[in-house]
Amino acid sequence: MHFAEQIARADLISTEALAPAAPGPSRVDVDNLSEEELDHLPFGAIQLDTSGLVLRYNSYESSLSRVHKANALGRHFFREVAPCTNVREFYGRFQQGVAEKHLYEKFRYHFAFKHNPIDVTITLFYSELTSSIWVFVRPV
Repeated sequence: MHFAEQIARADLISTEALAPAAPGPSRVDVDNLSEEELDHLPFGAIQLDTSGLVLRYNSYESSLSRVHKANALGRHFFREVAPCTNVREFYGRFQQGVAEKHLYEKFRYHFAFKHNPIDVTITLFYSELTSSIWVFVRPV
């Protein structure tokens, strides 16, 4: 697959294609991306297990947050990696999605990074394929 096709596919994965009945890539396609493909996505992508531990963390997110991938993997996202997300509006949605084994939420959020405060659009969704939660982060 050419790089332009990967970007187009990634854009579909992170937006319209997350709807269950949408044609094209489905919400589980992201689970099948290689680490290299995940790192080439033009937005932040984080995979969490149902307890909130980071399973995958792409390069875009690493550069946005200035948290090295090695320092994120295996750590609790809401308490250790991004404690500013440990609020009902973010973590609460995650917990409810885990409990229901169903989640598709899209909302605006403000990361108050000291180095670069930024407004983003967050997409959270539950992957039935891996029983995990994906977090996509797109600057507004």
